[in-house]
Parts: sequence; C-alpha cells; structure tokens
Amino acid sequence: MRFAIGCDHRGLKLKRFIIKLITGAGHSYEDFGCDTTDPVDYPDIAISVAEAVARGDFDSGILVCGTGIGMSITANKVKGIRAALCYDVLSARWARQHNDANILCLGGREKQDTVREIISAFLASEFEGGRHLRRLNKITDIEG
Repeated sequence: MRFAIGCDHRGLKLKRFIIKLITGAGHSYEDFGCDTTDPVDYPDIAISVAEAVARGDFDSGILVCGTGIGMSITANKVKGIRAALCYDVLSARWARQHNDANILCLGGREKQDTVREIISAFLASEFEGGRHLRRLNKITDIEG
C-alpha cells in the first residue's frame, strides 16, 4: 500500500514511529509534514493529505495531531474522504469494515504498542459492503 502521512507538531514523534512501522511492513509513503516541533496549523496538513487520498494518488492516509480530533474533522471536509479517529483495535477494524475509512487519524499521545495494534487492525481489515454500502451511499449523497 501507498500512504499519505501527515502530522502537526504534537504528532511528530508518533508519525516517525508510524513511518517505521509501515515501511517495515513493506508499504511506501509520502510525508506531507510537518518535520519539526515548531507549531503548525493542523488543517493545512490534513487538507493536503485528504486531497491527495481523494484524488487517488494514495491508497490510504494517516494523520496525527495532539488528539486526532482536529485532523479528523478537517480531513472529513474533503469530498470522498472517510477519516476515522481510532483509539483502539475495535474502532480501527470497524472503521475499515463498516465505514470503508480511507484515512486513519490518531492522537499523538497514544502509546506505541497501542498504535502498532491499531495500524495492524486497520491494514488487515477490508470493507464488508452489504448493508454498510447502503449507508456509505447515503453519506456520498450528502456530499453532493
């Protein structure tokens, strides 16, 4: 898989860990920033990643900020994006299986062991379709 990855200054340390995880699993990525702990505005990063995923340049995206909330809210403003804020394995699995999430959002303060499990579950899960597709089509209709 090819990932678009981005973070704000509060997510930098975790982003670096995530990059090691995904490259170690044989995946590739493009880093959309940021690269220092100097404060940046998370919407700028989230929109860049979300637009790249929506265009189809990447299979999926990963965004990290202090809580993951701001990244999730912002990314979901882009048509075709289903960004899911996940704090555990179940939410990561269902984000893919039930919601066909194409961007994973994480909080920068999450423990590395937890993030490893979340990413593993997100990558291993596939959209189930069926009744979930009907619901996703309603979301697409809302997007216009």
